[in-house]
Amino acid sequence: MDETPHTDTIVIGGGQTGLVIGYELAGRGVDFVILDASERVGDTWRKRWDSLELFTPARFNGLPGMPYPGPKDAYIGKNDIADFIETYATSNDLPIRSGICVDRVSREGEHFTLETSAGPMRASNVVIAMADYQVPKVPSFGSSLRSDIVQIHSSHYQNLSQLRDGPTLIVGLGNSGADIGLEVARDRETYIAGHVGAVVPFRVEGWFGRKIGVKLVRFATVKVLNTSTPIGRKARPKLLMGTAPLVRVKPKDLTDAGAIRVPRVTGVQDGLPETADGETLDVSNVIWCTGFEHGFSWIDLPVFDENGAPRHNRGVVDDQPGLYFCGLFFLHALWSETLTGVPTDAQHVVGHLVNTQRQLRTVG
Repeated sequence: MDETPHTDTIVIGGGQTGLVIGYELAGRGVDFVILDASERVGDTWRKRWDSLELFTPARFNGLPGMPYPGPKDAYIGKNDIADFIETYATSNDLPIRSGICVDRVSREGEHFTLETSAGPMRASNVVIAMADYQVPKVPSFGSSLRSDIVQIHSSHYQNLSQLRDGPTLIVGLGNSGADIGLEVARDRETYIAGHVGAVVPFRVEGWFGRKIGVKLVRFATVKVLNTSTPIGRKARPKLLMGTAPLVRVKPKDLTDAGAIRVPRVTGVQDGLPETADGETLDVSNVIWCTGFEHGFSWIDLPVFDENGAPRHNRGVVDDQPGLYFCGLFFLHALWSETLTGVPTDAQHVVGHLVNTQRQLRTVG
């Protein structure tokens, strides 16, 4: 007899996405458990750089059934949002099993089999509640840099104490590169290599930003730029391949802080980073703000395209009934992976899951 424990629905990932999925499942009476590799709820936020603040005021950062406490116009630091997420999980009595890594997900007939650090598990439904940002991406030529140059990816950067004295190169100019680059430039000679895409044209902390601008951006990124609108469907492929607009830090902020903009870094010459125009940069540190690769190699199911991205329809994997994704960048809307966007996607995914179960019971 197969004694592998069976749960109706297993949610993989205990960040804000997994918790909101759990909230929706609990409200519909579904038997489920949330598995999370972190030892503590909110640790994904706690491990990010110390000065990180959300782009939206507190009033936009609540979760279903729980508004964010405190002043509505305050901008929240990473530890505060981590603690809020942890409180959310506790207050809603969500069944989270922390410190459990999922090593493989496969299918056996009508059920999914999970190989985990706590042993095998089975489920009728699996929700992958994780962002795209899993495996740090660093150019292969980074290994040719001099051994005395400190190299660190943005996902492991926390503060200036991790760096050697001396000039620092920031590679990549998305929001992480801009935020970290500004902090570093205020402290030392800093070079920044990267292409600037779109830039939000107002200060999010100013009166207009807090009262009007963020609302407009939120409306555009959730209600307009989504897969239900012609403009959203047209923009999605480009945004998936490009860089998100700069929100808080503007290019002028970087130059005003003394940062030196340089061309794209293309390789290594004599152990030093080399730019597209042939210049070598004699730096003590390199911070790679170069993004991430999909980290779903542990999903042993034919659900990925040629680029390794999950194939889905608003998080529903049509050719693998019972499998769902939630929390991906532009899963449905441009801000799908954010606190603002997750609730809408979670409601859709859980609604589909519950309706499918109801139909199967009716047929049975």
